Amino acid sequence: MAPSFVGLVSVVVPCYDAAVEYYCDSLGFHLVQDDRVSPEKRWVVIKPDPLAEWGLLLAKAANDAQAAHIGQQTGGRVFLFLYTDDFHSTYCAFLERGVEFLEIPRHEAYGRVAKFQDEFGNIWDLLEKPN
Repeated sequence: MAPSFVGLVSVVVPCYDAAVEYYCDSLGFHLVQDDRVSPEKRWVVIKPDPLAEWGLLLAKAANDAQAAHIGQQTGGRVFLFLYTDDFHSTYCAFLERGVEFLEIPRHEAYGRVAKFQDEFGNIWDLLEKPN
């Protein structure tokens, strides 16, 4: 039997609490799991909707080699694509919360899009599919 979907994407962060605060307060994600695995490690899952099938696993960098890749997991390319049903409202809300957009919104064949960078250097596309 083949797998049916990607459930979690790991994002390397410098600090669990700072990452939870940023993604929940600035992007509106929900903390759905925060379990201590060891004195240094936690299993922290955030989702854009608590009932979504996918989420982000926030993984604190455990050494200098991992820390060097925070925000550079894709070599400077867009890493994650965050879909919205209301681009204008989401874009404005993100601006009000201090999200750093790298470009003005534009229309593409695949929808309305604007690239932003999170607090840790990861590049995202905010995207609304065309009607």
